[in-house]
Amino acid sequence: MSFEQVVRIPVERVGAVIGREGATKRYLEEEMGVKLVVDSKEGVVTVRAEKALKTDPFSATRVIEAIGRGFSPQRASRLLDDGTALEVIDLRTYSGRSSNSLERIRGRVIGLKGKSRRVIEELTSCQLSVYGRTVAIIGEAGEVQLASDAVRSLATGSQHKNVYNTLQKARTKRKMERMFLWEGTSPETVEEKLKKLEH
Repeated sequence: MSFEQVVRIPVERVGAVIGREGATKRYLEEEMGVKLVVDSKEGVVTVRAEKALKTDPFSATRVIEAIGRGFSPQRASRLLDDGTALEVIDLRTYSGRSSNSLERIRGRVIGLKGKSRRVIEELTSCQLSVYGRTVAIIGEAGEVQLASDAVRSLATGSQHKNVYNTLQKARTKRKMERMFLWEGTSPETVEEKLKKLEH
């Protein structure tokens, strides 16, 4: 079964896909078991696979999309792992047409000296890339949802402290769930124990 899909990326990110003397492109092709055809002028990468020997070819398109959204090829390659998701949030949804508003929202997501982005990454085990008008998130699917909610909350004006508190509570709950499940507690009993801890 042959596979071909086109991925559009910003022209200025084409170099990140190709790498020095084509080294990154070769690495990606080898890692993903696909052939990449790159149009440097248009910012178009065609992903081709005769048969996906190493990975699902759709994962390869997500890796290219992630590189286009500012991730390094190594970080983007994390998308080849089962259960790893990519979400791209378009900040224009929250800023309207104002470039000043877009910059302000980007600043809120990044935070002073990168603090906000770092806290979200630490509390969700995700990786964030704030690039142009988007925020891209890579991580385990449930964690990506948490990070996405945090970014959207900041974009709509929520206080950083409240967003961090929400993430911290979710992290504590997940840790407790894992601990109870590891002890062999049934899922129903886990829910009961967590409710008691919340009160």
